[in-house]
Amino acid sequence: MAVKKLERKPLSLAEKTYLPQIASGLKITLKNIFKPPVTLQYPEERPEIPENYRGVPVLVKDPNGREKCVSCQLCEFVCPPKAIRITPGELPEDSGNAHVEKGPKEFDINMLRCIYCGYCQEVCPEEAIWLQDIFSVSGYSRDELVYNKDKLYELGGTLPDKHYKWDKKKAAEKAGNPH
Repeated sequence: MAVKKLERKPLSLAEKTYLPQIASGLKITLKNIFKPPVTLQYPEERPEIPENYRGVPVLVKDPNGREKCVSCQLCEFVCPPKAIRITPGELPEDSGNAHVEKGPKEFDINMLRCIYCGYCQEVCPEEAIWLQDIFSVSGYSRDELVYNKDKLYELGGTLPDKHYKWDKKKAAEKAGNPH
């Protein structure tokens, strides 16, 4: 096996002393020293959240305070990491949801498994699950990061009925477009 010897060109005096690299580094530093800082002091300063940000999935109620979830389990089936677990149950007669046959007895989302893809929100026919702009999910144990139905409703609150996901005609009429 032959060894091929490479000839390197000799370095100049400036290259030997690293002066061009030092000068270019100082140039960048002087250019950025008078710009405002981009670092946020996080707990005190919160970042600007984009409008279409996909954060923590939560359950919402209708303007009358009734649960919107009808326990169809589509979100559970479409969830890629299987982070959602729903146990359907019968609703009592006096629940105020006479048009609904069943509701979730248990609704759990494991935030450790959730990948915030938004499939659950897209597939929900009742618009009961929404991705909020909450991005800081923390807890002292794994059990604290499995959100139950009460915690999900607490985070979600009430959503006004201004969205018409499945009824395009109703949405167009509401916007003033008769066609």
